[in-house]
Amino acid sequence: MEFLKQWVSLQVDLGQFNGRKAVYGFALKMTFRAVLLAFFLSIAALPLCYQLGFMPLSVPEAIKLSVAFSWLFGGAVSGALAIVTGQVIHDLSVSRTEFERLSRTDMLSGLLNRRAFNEELVRTNGQASLAILDLDRFKSINDRYGHSAGDAVIVAVAEVLREVFKEPHVVARLGGEEFGVIIHGGGIAQRIALVERARNLIAWRAVSCDGQMISTTVSGGVAEFGPGLRAEAVYSAADRALYLAKANGRNKVLHDEGVEAFPAWPKSELDDSLAIDGGLPASG
Repeated sequence: MEFLKQWVSLQVDLGQFNGRKAVYGFALKMTFRAVLLAFFLSIAALPLCYQLGFMPLSVPEAIKLSVAFSWLFGGAVSGALAIVTGQVIHDLSVSRTEFERLSRTDMLSGLLNRRAFNEELVRTNGQASLAILDLDRFKSINDRYGHSAGDAVIVAVAEVLREVFKEPHVVARLGGEEFGVIIHGGGIAQRIALVERARNLIAWRAVSCDGQMISTTVSGGVAEFGPGLRAEAVYSAADRALYLAKANGRNKVLHDEGVEAFPAWPKSELDDSLAIDGGLPASG
């Protein structure tokens, strides 16, 4: 009985309405309900029809006719309407999914935006680091080469971060020339080494824009998540380390607790290292 009640229910979950199967299932249930309603209304109207003399048929024949009309007219009309309605709901569901994706995406870089990153920050705990990366002297790039060149640099840096920080790591553009990364797994030194790998790649790869080759560097600050430690505190610690990296010459990564990273990698090893499934380098 409970199964039948759930099956007949027309309550719609848009999150599960992306496939055609959901559309036809909704249409079938809607048709079933319409046929039942039409049949019961027909049966309920029989006594009145007999009393007014509108029903020359016997009771069994009238019931058969009610069933036939319920399926032929109620079923056909409601089925057609149900498919149209289901398609509209399907399109709405797809549109909503796309809207939610766009609302969490930075349009220039294609990375997550600050809103989505903040949601990930709140959910993160345990063995993970937060890195905040900021392009060095980015204003001078815009002033010298123009904002289109600045945009090209942002896109190029985002591509490097995507290469280095694959899942389960989380990468976002926080705004302007600032990026955020949540690095999962491994030890602290290994996670810093991954940030160093990204920093080195960005420094090695010049960006081509309108015939100009533009070089850039990033500075980074790293802090650790921990049990009972609020996301705001972790972010403040990483931001403080970033400020120190900027103040001490730029193009470097500093940890809030002074933990040293692995040595900088030669360029020949940097690109090869990306083949290690985008994750953390092996310890040793």
